[in-house]
Amino acid sequence: MQDVLRQLEEKRAAARIGGGEKRIAAQHGKGKLTARERLDVLLDPNSFEEWDMYVEHRSSDFGMAEQKIPGDGVVTGYGTINGRLVFVFSQDFTVFGGSLSEAHAEKICKIMDQAMRVGAPVIGLNDSGGARIQEGVASLAGYADVFQRNVLASGVVPQISLIMGPCAGGAVYSPAMTDFIFMVKDSSYMFVTGPDVVKTVTHESVTQEELGGAITHTTRSGVADLAFENDVEALLQLRRFVDFLPASNRAAGPVRPTTDSAERAEASLDTLIPTNPNKPYDMKELILKIVDDGDFFELQPSFAANIITGFARMEGATVGIVANQPLVLAGCLDIDSARKAARFVRFCDCFEIPILTLVDVPGFLPGTAQEFGGIIKHGAKLLFAFAEATVPKVTLITRKAYGGAYDVMSSKHLRGDVNFAWPSAEIAVMGPKGAVEIIFRGDIGDPAKLEARTEEYREKFANPFIAASRGFIDDVITPHGTRRRICRSLAMLREKKLGNPWKKHDNIPL
Repeated sequence: MQDVLRQLEEKRAAARIGGGEKRIAAQHGKGKLTARERLDVLLDPNSFEEWDMYVEHRSSDFGMAEQKIPGDGVVTGYGTINGRLVFVFSQDFTVFGGSLSEAHAEKICKIMDQAMRVGAPVIGLNDSGGARIQEGVASLAGYADVFQRNVLASGVVPQISLIMGPCAGGAVYSPAMTDFIFMVKDSSYMFVTGPDVVKTVTHESVTQEELGGAITHTTRSGVADLAFENDVEALLQLRRFVDFLPASNRAAGPVRPTTDSAERAEASLDTLIPTNPNKPYDMKELILKIVDDGDFFELQPSFAANIITGFARMEGATVGIVANQPLVLAGCLDIDSARKAARFVRFCDCFEIPILTLVDVPGFLPGTAQEFGGIIKHGAKLLFAFAEATVPKVTLITRKAYGGAYDVMSSKHLRGDVNFAWPSAEIAVMGPKGAVEIIFRGDIGDPAKLEARTEEYREKFANPFIAASRGFIDDVITPHGTRRRICRSLAMLREKKLGNPWKKHDNIPL
């Protein structure tokens, strides 16, 4: 038995060392952790249960028969984050550059299948050179098998991708189908075709970082949600993020005890809205002052910043927040903000996370770039997402809610459960000045008369009481009492039951 145990330990040691000390040193030299070191940071101490440590590839072409390393370039298994079960895979760049083989893919598929069966999130730590070219089509088949699991798991368990190195070619489509993508600055990148191919085909010269780095994907493309400074920060923030999410679509969301009273008043909110309706203010200030302990995990803060999305807690329970940001483009809806918010709303609806919508929106962004880019279809995505969502929906209009944008932002007409407004709210087809110039276009040559008409329109329509008189607003509330009213509404809605008509699936405008 001692000989057998010794052989077992030798095999374990061979798997743990991965590609060897030299390649581990090279990984460290790039400022990157190894696959196993990353799991040590991500998971609770001593909680990791590894599967398939001894799996090896089955390729014999191009000298591969003599190059076999236990684990085959990916560490898989399950563990806990703050005591909650998660399934993980961590690609090992020290073994064949983390390239995906048939066996490598089978290991990932196994833990994804198990995650769906037991109802637990899947976290992928991606650091791979792509498909293992020595295996040809077998490696491509492996990718497709993973893609199929991504699709089946969507809406069943949360899927999170943390890109910690290269992710190129077909490899990008697995993270693309997961719910959230995080990246590490200066050491991770994603692109379908690399700089060399781009130069050959289009004659554009571009670096890896410019083409698909963390800054590019969190500011320009919107592919990734957040970019972190290094591996450790990314993994620690991922631990914090997972705490907001339910384990599956069958599980209730996590509740964290808080000493922040639901009855807490915030007097400073009474002066948040400027007297001048054209002057901006920071919607994040409102968010931080009404959520538990000022704890807000914002997603995509540098992309489409005219809308804010992220998770917070109210009375300890997770809520998804969607909010217009008057500081950027006056809070207008445009193509990017509609796509960003629609995706977030649909995630919340998948996993029964209540949605709090904070509205200050003057309309859709005008211009040929928006119209030619398909704002009609893209704007409809956000409308569609709010309308199909059956989770508790609480909406607060702080200032402007004009035109179709009023409808889109989780209005009562899209099955909003509780719709509040501050006294400063202006709910109308458009702003007073624009409305008067259309209604009284004959008075445009008389500024004094036009100003009087504008003031008349403002008094009649630029307030929340017309909408409230028709039941479209449930109550006009004091700003300082906002947290209390929202907490009470969410508590009332906890047992809400609402279904959509039976269908195989909907056909959201894409």
